[in-house]
Amino acid sequence: MAYNPNYQQQPYGQQGYQQQQQQQQQHGQQAQAGYGGYQAQPPAPAQTPEVSLRYWFDAVDSDRSGQLSTEELQRALINGDWSPFNIETVRLMMNMFDTDNSGLITFPEFAGLWKYIEDWRTCFQAYDQDKSGYIDFNELKTAMRSFGYNLSDRFLQLIIKKYDKRGKNPEGRGDVSFDNFVQIAVTVKSLTDAFKRIDREGKGYATIAYEQFLELVVSNR
Repeated sequence: MAYNPNYQQQPYGQQGYQQQQQQQQQHGQQAQAGYGGYQAQPPAPAQTPEVSLRYWFDAVDSDRSGQLSTEELQRALINGDWSPFNIETVRLMMNMFDTDNSGLITFPEFAGLWKYIEDWRTCFQAYDQDKSGYIDFNELKTAMRSFGYNLSDRFLQLIIKKYDKRGKNPEGRGDVSFDNFVQIAVTVKSLTDAFKRIDREGKGYATIAYEQFLELVVSNR
């Protein structure tokens, strides 16, 4: 399967938090040391990525519990236009990275989740050919084919219609944001994997009982 988000990139939406500490405004700052003495103050050390990520984690951990709820996690995940991730994508991320099934995200789990988002960021940028910050129909078609999914235009249009968060508004243009692009890719992969467990011969079709269908849908929500 060509679902392969093994990419490297800068974190998505990181502009708002990963700022380096400012250097001292004056390297040699006058201080009283006898009469007119000077004491040079070294510049503040730059933050490491882990320190910056911890700072962002603590900033959205509003109840100071050391863990993030779904609502707090949503505040941590930002699209390129500064809009928060839609809640369905946040819940999807929560289910994937809440390894102890506590319903909360610890900092180690958050670090893994953030790396996953970073990987998808580069993938998104690669297919956003016009650099609009959104994936349109043709870009989505190219992405899905590169992932190994030979989906019809009709089905891709259906996906666009469902996940275009601006589609019901006058400014809707038939495209999807970064968070929805991730949700589309993960959902298609998980449903494909579930179908392949039924279509064991790889024919591309299978006979499925009613309750099997319900189990497939429920288990992948």
